[in-house]
Amino acid sequence: MEFIIRSKALYTTWIYYKPNRLLFDVGEGISAALGNKIYSIEKLFITHSHVDHIAGLWGFINTRNNAMGSREKDLEIYYPKGSKNIEDYLNFIKKMNKYLRFKLYIKEVEHGDIIPLKNNRCLKIFKTRHTPGEKSIGFQIIEKRKRLKPEYRNFSGKEIKEIILENGKDEVLEEYEKKIITISGDSLPISPDIIEDSDTLVHECTFIKESDRKLRNHTSLDEIKKLLTYISPKRVILYHISSRYNRLINKAEKELTESFKNIEFHIVHPEEISII
Repeated sequence: MEFIIRSKALYTTWIYYKPNRLLFDVGEGISAALGNKIYSIEKLFITHSHVDHIAGLWGFINTRNNAMGSREKDLEIYYPKGSKNIEDYLNFIKKMNKYLRFKLYIKEVEHGDIIPLKNNRCLKIFKTRHTPGEKSIGFQIIEKRKRLKPEYRNFSGKEIKEIILENGKDEVLEEYEKKIITISGDSLPISPDIIEDSDTLVHECTFIKESDRKLRNHTSLDEIKKLLTYISPKRVILYHISSRYNRLINKAEKELTESFKNIEFHIVHPEEISII
């Protein structure tokens, strides 16, 4: 298990990424759903200020402060720079929780900012397009890796070993950055340039039927299909689905699987908690 996701458009959205103990958005009901898992979360990233993405924050902080668990663990919260609504909400929460048992660090972030993570990873912030005047961001987890330098890629294993014994690993290896995960938040389709080479794409898909969309502030299934003609992630997780499509989800997932055979698909059902 890497992800635990609950997402029902308009009602609640949150994504827990276990390997790095990260939470993306903090919608209603998260504390009850995750239970003691909330104590393992080290960093919380908020995509934007809409209530279905932040309503669970007060309960989350209060539960961590009072329930039976490791209440002394620090918590870092990151939100879009200039989002007055989130700033006001955080100030209210701090006022209502004056005696926290843990250290709470709050920081604004914007496009291009990089947050260090554990295990040779970092998180990069990118700007997204959602509603007019709304500060919104997406996230990308990047891992530093090593590979053979181009001039040594046709050498045999024995030859590589001999070179390493004589000159060390740095002679044959180069460091590079690998995009592990890209998370869209609520937005129009993310640019292929941002997603390119990402192993996992977690993208919102509010509208399965294009005809149901009145305003261009979310992504439709047709736009996801078009996006996937430019990129080839190993895995795609679609979330923030409108509950009007409960009966169409299996059909949509089957259609995607048949159209893009090299991609593993998961659609987060609006009425369920998905473990992926």
